[in-house]
Amino acid sequence: MIALIRYTFATMLHTQRYLAPLLLFTGLLGVLTVNGSGPLPPAYASSAGALFVCSTWLTIVLMSLDAPSQRAVLVVTAGGRSLTVLLATIGTALLSCLVLMVFGLFFPLWTGDHVVSTTDLLLGVEAQLTCALVGIAIGVLCSRLVFKRQGHALVVALALEMAALFTKGMPPVNRLFVLMATTPDAAKLLAPAGIMLAISAVVLAVFIAATQLVAGRRE
Repeated sequence: MIALIRYTFATMLHTQRYLAPLLLFTGLLGVLTVNGSGPLPPAYASSAGALFVCSTWLTIVLMSLDAPSQRAVLVVTAGGRSLTVLLATIGTALLSCLVLMVFGLFFPLWTGDHVVSTTDLLLGVEAQLTCALVGIAIGVLCSRLVFKRQGHALVVALALEMAALFTKGMPPVNRLFVLMATTPDAAKLLAPAGIMLAISAVVLAVFIAATQLVAGRRE
């Protein structure tokens, strides 16, 4: 697994296909959080939203790094376990999002005027991790393993992201953002945000299973 993650990281860095999602993340973060003031939960909702969009795009990029013939070689190298290769790609996406999370936590503090506490930082971690997991889940489901035509994958990815962001009261993303926008006290949000994080982990597991099922039938 570690070797596969290292290989995926090396391929991503060599091809530089991470640049577009990274630029999108930094651009959204700058627009949504720069010169902010007041309570931190709304600012961290904005940084989590930026990571949500970025993680989806980044995951689709990672899932498309290898041509089908190269992926077949990787599966053979992994002992014929295609799920291991899939999990390695997801692990690479998650590790990349963890790096971006650090930037998302401290950039609003650098560019804005906020009073920060440990509770605020914990909430920021929960919110960004929740959005990263859901974004990765959408990216996995909309990868080449499921959709042969990239145009179809793009349409489905956009539809799922819009539904997650704007469907009123829908957990975990929209519900989390509504809570963070309306409740300035981070301490009151830790438990609900933890529930949204657990839901996002379930969503990721379900989407991984669905992707593996489709890919397994094709292979």
